[in-house]
Amino acid sequence: MTLPLADIHFESVDDAVIAHIHGEVDMSNAEQLGAALGSQVPTDARALVLDLTGVGYLDSAGIRMIYNLRNRLDDRGHQLTLVLGPEAAIAETLRIAGVTRSVAAVETVEAALDSLEA
Repeated sequence: MTLPLADIHFESVDDAVIAHIHGEVDMSNAEQLGAALGSQVPTDARALVLDLTGVGYLDSAGIRMIYNLRNRLDDRGHQLTLVLGPEAAIAETLRIAGVTRSVAAVETVEAALDSLEA
């Protein structure tokens, strides 16, 4: 799926949906991106793994999108995990904004899937 400034690729692994995002997340696409992410998680899924390692820029609209997505998934009984590699351009932004204190964040998709099994 292609949105302004970003591409999303979805895959399912066991009972999790993995969304790989590449590009930028800002006020021009955050609302549409959040809607697309929420619509791709079926009711029988356990979690959404949001792979942000390919995101080079994320503004306050993107941060708000992550919080809104977490709230919607919580309401449905789903878990949200962010993947932020050690060199992720946006990792510091999310840490400063407090996102990583309220949404689980790991360094790899494999670590995110392992955390679901624990």
